[in-house]
Amino acid sequence: MATEFAGRIALDIRDSEPDWAPYLAPQAPEGAPNVLYLVWDDTGIATWDCFGGLVDMPNMSRIAEAGVRLTQFHTTALCSPTRAALLTGRNPTNVGMATIEEFTEGFPNASGRIPAETALLSEVLAEHGWNTYAVGKWHLTPLEESNVAATKRHWPCARGFERFYGFMGGETDQWYPELVYDNHPVAPPATPEQGYHLSKDLADRTIEFIRDSKTIAPDKPWFTYLCPGAGHAPHHVFREWADRYAGRFDMGYERYREIVLENQKHMGLLPPETELSPMNPYAQVTGPNGQPWPALDTVRPWDSLSDDERRLFARMAEVFAGFLSYTDDQIGRVLDYLEESGQLDNTVIVVISDNGASGEGGPNGSVNEVKFFNGLPDTAAEGLRFADELGSPATYGHYPIGWAMAFNTPYKLFKRYASHEGGIADPAIISWPAGIGAAGELRDNYVNVADITPTIYELLGITAPVTVKGIPQRPLDGTSFAAALRHPDAPTGKQTQFYTMLGTRGIWHRGWFAGAVHAATPSGWGHFDDDRWELFHLDVDRSQCVDLAEEHPEKLAELRQLWFDEAARHNGLPLADLSIAEIYGRNRPGVAGQRERFVFYPGAEVGMGADPQLRGRSFSVLADVDLGAEPEGVLFKHGCGHGGYLLVVADRRLCFVYNFMGADEQWVRAESPLPTGRRVLGVRYERTGVMEGSHVPVGAVTLHVGDDVVGRAEGVRAHPGTFGLGAVSASVGRNSGQAVSAAVGAPAAFTGGTIERVIVDLSGTEYRDAAAELAAAFARD
Repeated sequence: MATEFAGRIALDIRDSEPDWAPYLAPQAPEGAPNVLYLVWDDTGIATWDCFGGLVDMPNMSRIAEAGVRLTQFHTTALCSPTRAALLTGRNPTNVGMATIEEFTEGFPNASGRIPAETALLSEVLAEHGWNTYAVGKWHLTPLEESNVAATKRHWPCARGFERFYGFMGGETDQWYPELVYDNHPVAPPATPEQGYHLSKDLADRTIEFIRDSKTIAPDKPWFTYLCPGAGHAPHHVFREWADRYAGRFDMGYERYREIVLENQKHMGLLPPETELSPMNPYAQVTGPNGQPWPALDTVRPWDSLSDDERRLFARMAEVFAGFLSYTDDQIGRVLDYLEESGQLDNTVIVVISDNGASGEGGPNGSVNEVKFFNGLPDTAAEGLRFADELGSPATYGHYPIGWAMAFNTPYKLFKRYASHEGGIADPAIISWPAGIGAAGELRDNYVNVADITPTIYELLGITAPVTVKGIPQRPLDGTSFAAALRHPDAPTGKQTQFYTMLGTRGIWHRGWFAGAVHAATPSGWGHFDDDRWELFHLDVDRSQCVDLAEEHPEKLAELRQLWFDEAARHNGLPLADLSIAEIYGRNRPGVAGQRERFVFYPGAEVGMGADPQLRGRSFSVLADVDLGAEPEGVLFKHGCGHGGYLLVVADRRLCFVYNFMGADEQWVRAESPLPTGRRVLGVRYERTGVMEGSHVPVGAVTLHVGDDVVGRAEGVRAHPGTFGLGAVSASVGRNSGQAVSAAVGAPAAFTGGTIERVIVDLSGTEYRDAAAELAAAFARD
C-alpha cells in the first residue's frame, strides 16, 4: 500500500514540496464497518435455543434476529485448524495446521506454524486502516514457542493484532487462567473468592480495547477476535447459573435429541424428512487388528444408568448449560456497549463454534478432563464424589459423551471426527444490519469455515491481497458467499470441500459426502488403506443415516479419488491417528533443545511447552536452600489441583505430594524436622513399573536432605502423559494459580529461609550424583 514520493526536494527546505502520502498510516474507507468474530468452543449445533436446543442464549438469539443463521456451516472438527482456516481463508492443511498445536509434527501440513505467505485477516485489515484486537483463546502458537524465551513470531501481536489479552493454549482453568497480555504473562485481576471468572474478564477487556480506540479516533473501524473458553472443558461456572437449569436435562440425552430434532424441523433448520442417527453408530466396527471401537467414544444408554448416574449426568449438562449462558450474558455486555455507543448496526458480527460438541468426557463424563489426555476413562463413582462441586474450582469437569451426541442432534459422532457431521456441522450466525439487509433469516448454502474470511473481504470491499507486509500471498481456498447473505437464492459457486482430522477424513462435492470409517486419535489404528468408505447424499440425508455406497459404487469411487486429488493439492498427508503413548513418545523441538535438566530461580513461572515434561519418567527435584529456624511453604510446584506435584516444607518437615489426576494426594513426609543452614533438599521419583491392567506408571519416592534419605514410599502413581492443557505451570517458592494440594493451599509462599535455585532432572542420573553436582555448584558461588 506504499506510494512513491511525489513531492519535490531542493537544496533548501523552503524551496521543497513535501508529500506525506508515503508515510501516513493506512486509513479505512469512510463509513467502513467494524468486524467482530465471536468464536465459541466445542458447542454443537443442537445446543443453543436459536438452533433448536434447550440452552438459553438470549444474546446469540439477539444477533440471529438481526442477521442470518447458516444451516449448513462446517468447520474442521478441531480447535486450532478451524481457527487457522477462519483467520486465513484457507484449508488448515495448507497453513500448517492439520491438527492442534499440542500434536504438531515436522510436516508441511502439521507444523503448527502459519506461513507468512498465508496472512491472517488481522494482518490484512491492519494494512487497510482497521484497529485489530484479539481477546481470549489463541491456540495458534506451537507449545515450544508459547513461553517468554521463545520467538514471538506466531504470537497474536506478531500476526497483525495490535493488542492481545487471553490464553495461549487450547484450554485454561476459568477460575485460575494462565493469562498473557500482549507479549507477557500476567496474573488474573482477582480470585474466584472475589467473584472472578474468565468470561467476565474477557468481556471487560474487549470493551476496554474498543473504547480506548474510539476515545481517540471515533470514526476508525476495528476488528475484534473474541474467543471465550466456553464451552470447552473445564466447564466452570457460578452455582447459581448452573442451578437455573435444574431438572431441564432429566429426560436424558436420547429424549433430548427427539425434542430438539422436532424444534429444528419446526424452525426450518433441517429438511422435514431428516432422521436421528444412531447413538452408537459404529459400535460393531473393529480396527485393522480386531480392536473394538474405542470405549472412550461410546455412549452408555440412559436407561442403563442407575438413578445416581442419571442425576450426575444431568448435573453435568446443567453446569455446561450454565457456563454457556453465563458467557452469553457477558457477551451481551459487549453488545450493549456497542449499541449504546452507536456502533452495533455498522458492525459485521460473525458467530461460530470451532467444532462439534466434545466427546472428551468419555462414557461417564469426568470431573477431571485431564484423564482423557492421559488415555484414562473416568468413572461415574468418581464423578459422584464431586457431584455437588461440579463447576467449582474443585473440579475440571466435562459431560459424558451421550450429551455430545445430543448437542450435535441429529448428526453422527462429535469433535475430532471430520468424517461425520457431528464433528464438522456447527452453528454460525452472521449479522450486519447496515449492510446485509437480512434479519432473522436462514441460509441453506453449504459453507466451510475457510469461506468466512473471503466473504468478509467482499463485504468490506477489499480484494484479497497479492502481498502482505511485502510478502507474496498464496491464493485463498475459501469461496465468498456474500451474495447469498443478501439474497437467499443466490448460489455461492462452491463445489468441493476436503476434510481430514486425526486419522478421519471425508469430502463434500455438490451435495454428496464420502467419508472413511475410522476411529479418531487416540485410537492408534493406522492401516488407512483398509478403511471402509461410506457415501451419503447430504442434500436429502443431513444426518448420514442412509449409506449409498453399495447403491452408487461409481459415485463413491469418484469421491474417494477426489479426496486423494484434493489431499495432493492441499497437503493432506500424512494421516495421523496416534495413540496417547505414540503422541507423547514423539520428539518435539524446544526453545532450548531437548533438555533433561531444568534450572529454576525464585519467582520463576514456566508454562506448558517449556516446563519439564515428565510423562511418567523417573525424575529428581533438588532445591538449594538456606534454611532458617522456622522454614515453611512451597519450594517447587508443577501442575495444578487436577494433577501435579509439590516439594514443600510443612511443620518444618520436608514433604512431597503427588496429586494423581485430582483424585489422590499421595504424600511422603520426612521423619524429622529440617536442620538450619544451607542444604540440598530433594525428592527422587523412580519409576518401577505400571499398575496392573493399565498404562499408569508407579514408582518409589525417596526424600533427601543432603546425603540423608529422610522419607520413603512405594507404589506412587504418576501421570503417563500430561498434567493438562492449561494452567499447569511450574514455579519456585510459591503455589501459583490453583493449589496443587488442597492441604497446602495457595500461594503458600516459602518463608523462613532463602531458595537459591531448584533443579529438575530427567536424565536418569542417580540422585546422589545430581545432588553432589548441585552442592559443588553452590560451593563455587
